[in-house]
Amino acid sequence: MEDKITIHIDGQEVQTEPGKMVLEAAIDAGIYIPYLCYHPGMKPFGACRTCVVSVVDGRGMPASCTLPVQEGMVINSNVPEVNELRKSIIGMMIAEHPNGCLTCHRIDICGPSDVCLRHVDVNDRCITCPKNERCEFKDTVRYLGMELESHLDYNYKSLPLDLKDPFYDRDYNLCITCGRCVRVCEEVRGDSAIAFVDRGGKALVGTSFGSSLLESGCEFCGACLDVCPVGALVEKENKWEKPREIKKTICTQCPVGCQLNLELNDFGRMIRVVPELDSPVNHGQGCYRSKFGLGHLNSTSRIRHPQIRKNGQLENVSWEEAISYICEKWSTGAKSQFSLLTASDSTNEELYLWQKLVRSYMATNNIDQSTNIKPKLTEAMQQMLGTGAATGSIWDLADSDTCLVFNANITEEHTLVSLPIKKARKSGAKIIVLDSREIELSRHSDLWIRPYPGTENLVLLGIITMMINEGLISKQQLEQRIDNSDELLELVAGLDLHEISIKSQVGEDVLKTAASLLSTSDKNSIIYSLDTVNDEQSDEIVGHLVNLSLITDSLGKKGGGIYPMRQGGNEQGAQDMGSLHGRLPDGKVIPGTENQGISVSNLADSIANGTTKSMLVIGELLNESHPTINGLKNKLKDLDFLVTLECYPSDLTEYADVVLPRLTFAEKTGTYTNLERRIQKIVPAMESKNNESISEIELIGEISETLKVDGLSFDSEESVMNEIASVVPSYQGISYDLIDKNVQLVLRSGYDMPKPTQELYTTYKSLGVQWPLDEEQNSSPRLFSERPKFSAYINHSSGNSSQDECFLVQGRVLFMDNELFSISETDNHNIIERPDIFEINTESAGTMKIEDGDKVTLHTNEYAANGTIRINNELPDGVIAHTSLFGELAVALQNNDKINQMADVPKLRILPASINKEGVK
Repeated sequence: MEDKITIHIDGQEVQTEPGKMVLEAAIDAGIYIPYLCYHPGMKPFGACRTCVVSVVDGRGMPASCTLPVQEGMVINSNVPEVNELRKSIIGMMIAEHPNGCLTCHRIDICGPSDVCLRHVDVNDRCITCPKNERCEFKDTVRYLGMELESHLDYNYKSLPLDLKDPFYDRDYNLCITCGRCVRVCEEVRGDSAIAFVDRGGKALVGTSFGSSLLESGCEFCGACLDVCPVGALVEKENKWEKPREIKKTICTQCPVGCQLNLELNDFGRMIRVVPELDSPVNHGQGCYRSKFGLGHLNSTSRIRHPQIRKNGQLENVSWEEAISYICEKWSTGAKSQFSLLTASDSTNEELYLWQKLVRSYMATNNIDQSTNIKPKLTEAMQQMLGTGAATGSIWDLADSDTCLVFNANITEEHTLVSLPIKKARKSGAKIIVLDSREIELSRHSDLWIRPYPGTENLVLLGIITMMINEGLISKQQLEQRIDNSDELLELVAGLDLHEISIKSQVGEDVLKTAASLLSTSDKNSIIYSLDTVNDEQSDEIVGHLVNLSLITDSLGKKGGGIYPMRQGGNEQGAQDMGSLHGRLPDGKVIPGTENQGISVSNLADSIANGTTKSMLVIGELLNESHPTINGLKNKLKDLDFLVTLECYPSDLTEYADVVLPRLTFAEKTGTYTNLERRIQKIVPAMESKNNESISEIELIGEISETLKVDGLSFDSEESVMNEIASVVPSYQGISYDLIDKNVQLVLRSGYDMPKPTQELYTTYKSLGVQWPLDEEQNSSPRLFSERPKFSAYINHSSGNSSQDECFLVQGRVLFMDNELFSISETDNHNIIERPDIFEINTESAGTMKIEDGDKVTLHTNEYAANGTIRINNELPDGVIAHTSLFGELAVALQNNDKINQMADVPKLRILPASINKEGVK
């Protein structure tokens, strides 16, 4: 580690690191230098020059954000000559920025709720700016003590407002061209949807393509809003509201577990979401789900009272009556015919107690989580490595040499995970995407492998075989890295690469390229889901993915390892607590299929054949458009007895026998475990008002007392965690006290000094705890650092042997040639008008007697659609590719009328399909 160097800023001695800029060193030391274009996490830019300083024995007044520190530097920021230059620079910005909020002489007597009637033009008034009284630019001008009147002529830009795109509005009349939004989009998100544009010889900010965000490749993550120092970019919802309180919480929209700041108004309503800048999980970044998908927390359509269905109608009852009724039904029904479905946002403490209750009283393993639509995701991994969790940390991926992304649409479903991968690529890493679907990350890849659906297992075997046959992995290396190298060599010897290539329709040269990239890299990371993989092939595929990690010696390294991508917010916690199908606490696999209970995937059939007659369903059923969840939802009404514990009315509450009110995640106390094994504590950020909801810890205690089940009454969530730590080996030593100790205060300059919103909200850094703890109670950012040997997975099948079946392969990307679509308006909102295009290769076209440009009808077992054929010879034979724009999804999510708008984001699927020319059946 390089030695510290010493500099002086405004008479204060500062120790810093070589390579840092002066402004960064000042911020780290709690010294304030005004700035507007700099933002933590982005490269120095030097656009606004507000941060000018003077350097003793130096030339001129450089921008401190681009000035590297040097040993012995003496820097002055708060001296008259620097302040005068700074004011002149700001004055030029004011000349093109509506400045009534800065120059009106009524400022000191005008309250924040007063109506402005005179003194300034309409476009200049404070109340026309959505960031009035929360504007970083305005705060900076006030801090500098500038004169109210500018000597420069004011020039309003008169640019049209962009108010028709989803989720947020743009008013570039308020833009000061600091470039933060452009840079965060390109540098951090890797998208470039926003760019500098030339209008009339002036550099302004706008969309990189077209005039709408829908056509420029925007992922609607909201990062540009979070860094904007003025009111140019703001959320549509609660646009004019001002926060009165900031509360921290953990997002449960996906298993990344981002830390968020909730802005609350005077009435305790959530008005905006700002990702936590110093979070070790998300580094100040969010996604469309967290930024714009938490409006349901304000819904007035809450279930407020326990209810029992009497004479076909739900009636409000007391908790005592509801619990008594539930326990009576459960005690008289067949316990083996009961099933429990927990929610994706259930806390670890809730999950542990629910499974304990069901196993203690019902004596059944019919326990699962409603988002666990891929129950085989980590079973083989658990059996091979002894763990079913990511072996590294999310941001370790930025240090990867090669990333293999297998069948995982992470840019949409686990957005934050894609950021360190894109960052790694900018640093020279290679990305391999193995997926039949066209996903956004395939456009960032160095190698995109598109196998015939159902042959993914053969492709993985082909890569392993190529490594060994070509001598990329030697026999000696295999012996050093796995226990059963002879068995793996025997397996490979019996495989025919030519046959694998023919069946998978992946060329041997492609297999060799993938094998070379993975075998010659020191740090390989494998990020996988099983989005379109059937359960029959899941164990084999996961086994061979683990094999790749083992034989390339990738485990235990920063930048290496294997990362399963789960679906539910706390699905990792559910596995750890024994609340997933076929798992016991600590994720142990229950031996014997017949003993593993009924999974969410099989519940619909179980209800239909009478095996399941009674259920408790906690939380709403997410992903209702998925066949598994849709089929289950339609069958739940056939149960003899259904209890649902929900926050909001839903289809389930229409026919449930008992409906219980539930706290939202923002009203709970407990812990969540994210996909990198990080246990994070959550405390109530919002108050449950006019609501009889109680904590599930209290509810379980009341039920267990009525049923006379011991060991389930706890006085707090903390005491539940203490028991978890005593019985779940991975959680040994973990406590609320330890989590609280892993909180670090963040040094910032005074609150009276202007800062970006995210810096202003950062008061402490909550690290959480990554299990397992070492002997000194420290977290484990990565597993297997001691590099143990494991046995390779040996079994294999022939994959999808039928090459005659035709599949529709759905895809979705951020950007495509805008000649293929147009933007139109409906009800003052932008929408994408785009004909469906179905891509097939020449061989498939010949078989179907179809030509390029033909109008056709696509048929699946779920829907039919009309479109136009386009020939693409990069596709496998038998594949019909249909790729849509993410902008179409954004419009649909903005306009849906669900209480939780993000409850059902359609997944990209592969469906059996056929094509006919229009008019031909």
